[in-house]
Amino acid sequence: MSDPGQPTTTPAVEGLAGLLLQLGGVVLSAETLETAVALVTRLAAVTIPGTAGAGVTLVDSRGRRTTAASDPLVGEADALQYAFDSGPCLTAWSERVTVRIDRLDSEERWPRWTAAAAELGIRSMVSLPLVADDVSVGAIKVYSREAGAYDARAEAVLGLFAEQAAVLLTNMLTLSDARQLSAQLSGALQRRDLIGQATGVLIGRGAGDRETAFALLVEASQRSDLKVHEVAAQLVASAAAPRLDAPPPPSPSDGGVPDG
Repeated sequence: MSDPGQPTTTPAVEGLAGLLLQLGGVVLSAETLETAVALVTRLAAVTIPGTAGAGVTLVDSRGRRTTAASDPLVGEADALQYAFDSGPCLTAWSERVTVRIDRLDSEERWPRWTAAAAELGIRSMVSLPLVADDVSVGAIKVYSREAGAYDARAEAVLGLFAEQAAVLLTNMLTLSDARQLSAQLSGALQRRDLIGQATGVLIGRGAGDRETAFALLVEASQRSDLKVHEVAAQLVASAAAPRLDAPPPPSPSDGGVPDG
């Protein structure tokens, strides 16, 4: 008889490992982190027998959560944990431990969550942390409407799944952070260029130098409750397409910035 503690020796688990490795290319080519999390969640739901629904929660370095659920039941159960700030999946993530509940009606930990989850029809569950490079980035979980649905073998299979998925999703988190940084830098450069063009317009209209022109933009920003780059964008647009019926714009000596 095979040892359930040695999942890599069974054909089913070996097949799962191969499937996850093949999935890696799909996950890493996903357009968004949310898409990748949803792919992993759906695969977990169909891989573990007796599962009514699966879910994944990722927490990035700034504490922002990315979640996915294969069934509304999972979303409701997870929402309860976030509302109570207590539950098996949060414990799995924060303490890096495997949590298995064979019967919710006899579970004494997280009493508020277990009572509420039982009302949803959940009878048993397993949750494991997603750990990569010694960092816990979230948790994966499966819920069942049957008591005792998960045994040591199911726990071991989900453990292998979590190990592979953690690497894939951590890479997606890194890629997502890089994309956000790139977008922020691109936006900053665009704002800088707009402000530079606007100061050039003001200098052409009589502002003594760039410092004086920038000060005019700041004053206009404060008066209009707009950001400096928004004022600059209006000024540049106005300069590029001036209205023929518009009155002459205020000169820098008046302390004004022409409206767009």
